[in-house]
Amino acid sequence: MRIPALTFAALLAAGSTALAATPAPAPRPQRTPVRIDIGKITPKQVFPKEKLHTEFVVEVNKLGQVTRVRSGKSCPDLRFNAQTYGNALQSYIRTPDGRAISGLYRLTYDYDPQTQRVRRDVSLVRVGGVDPNAEGAAIQMMKLAAKQHAAPHPGKQAAAPEPRPAPSVDAARLPDLPQVMQTPRP
Repeated sequence: MRIPALTFAALLAAGSTALAATPAPAPRPQRTPVRIDIGKITPKQVFPKEKLHTEFVVEVNKLGQVTRVRSGKSCPDLRFNAQTYGNALQSYIRTPDGRAISGLYRLTYDYDPQTQRVRRDVSLVRVGGVDPNAEGAAIQMMKLAAKQHAAPHPGKQAAAPEPRPAPSVDAARLPDLPQVMQTPRP
């Protein structure tokens, strides 16, 4: 079937006016990085301007793990206290040849504002006097976190256990249709 040239031109003109009436698609929004204004604080301004010092006396088990903090001396900077306390709880203390000596140790943390670095020193206070088989503090914290994660939240009801999926069936071991229908084979 041939379309006469005049009809074709009319269709073409009608299509172009329909296209002209259709608005152009909106440009896709571009992702822009999110900038958080924290009052024009530079990283250098976040660091403390004065020297900081904390000390902790810790108990160490036979594996070299810190089991608990027995005592400590803090500084005025609460954030530095919290960071050094957490570091002390997660410490392993061993000799240079890899042996562990259970006992009491003093951990000292000194912050130098000139270099913006923290120096940690370890010194043996006393050999023994602690439970050498005690569990490390880091392991205790991980067990506690796992227990809290598994427990239902107080405001929510415990959800019903989800049904387990049926075990996958091997197609090679499926019964014949006559066995399923319990009919004799021909």
